This record gives sequence, C-alpha cells and structure tokens, in this order.
Amino acid sequence: METSNEHHRKLERMYLSAPVNTEIYNGITLKVSDEKAELTLKVEDKYFHAAYAIHGSVYFKMLDDAAFFAVNSIVKDVFVYTVSFNIQLLRPVTNGLIKAVGEVKFKSKNLFIADSILYDEKGREVGRGSGNFMKSKMELTEKIGYQ
Repeated sequence: METSNEHHRKLERMYLSAPVNTEIYNGITLKVSDEKAELTLKVEDKYFHAAYAIHGSVYFKMLDDAAFFAVNSIVKDVFVYTVSFNIQLLRPVTNGLIKAVGEVKFKSKNLFIADSILYDEKGREVGRGSGNFMKSKMELTEKIGYQ
C-alpha cells in the first residue's frame, strides 16, 4: 500500500505536469503534506492587470490550488474537485514571491472544506479563500500525471 509521502509526491508531480503550470505558471512550486499544501510563485509582469498588480485570477488560482491539494492530500484514490470557492482580495501585489497555504478544516465521506491564505514576500496576508470540495469519479492514475 502506498504511503502518504508517496501519495503527496505523486500529487506534486501531477500538478507540475499540468499544461497550465508548464505553459503559463512556469516556476510555480507545490509542497503537499497531510491536510496541508503550500504553493509559491514569482510575481511577473505577465500576471498583471492594467494597473500593474497581479490579476485576481492569480489570487484565485493560488488560493484554490492550495486548498484543493490540502484536500487531495488525504483523498488517495480519486481526484477531488472544487464545488465552490470564495476569495477575498486584501491588498495588491506588484513584485516578489507569493505563497499560498491551504489547510483542511472539515472532512466527511464526500464533502471537504479547506481554507487558504495568500502571503506576499513580506509575510503580509494579501488574500484569503475558502472552498468546498468533493470526490470525483476520476481515479488518480498515471494517465493524468499521477506518477
């Protein structure tokens, strides 16, 4: 039987192999542990809106992905999916590294709730998120990069 550590490394490899992360968010990192996930991303101009700060879609991606992988860290057989996700954009970010930390807050047979916080390079909270996640029917296999 697969250990949690092996499962977490496979999730990380799956995430980093996804086209969105190899093409658009190249350089993003993910570290998964039990009920927790951390992502980091270097802020680049390509993520900016017209006012030269990162677009809200980057906040969403970082917050959702951190919460998502916190949940999938404890679901070892199938891919989970986001049912709903709410975010709060607290302050603009224009440079440096951003880090999202997600943690599971509630778990039942099929429903999971996870929260995440996005930090700027100075450790200030710049965004918050909370989501509901459920198990899908898609098995975690090599076909989707889980290897």
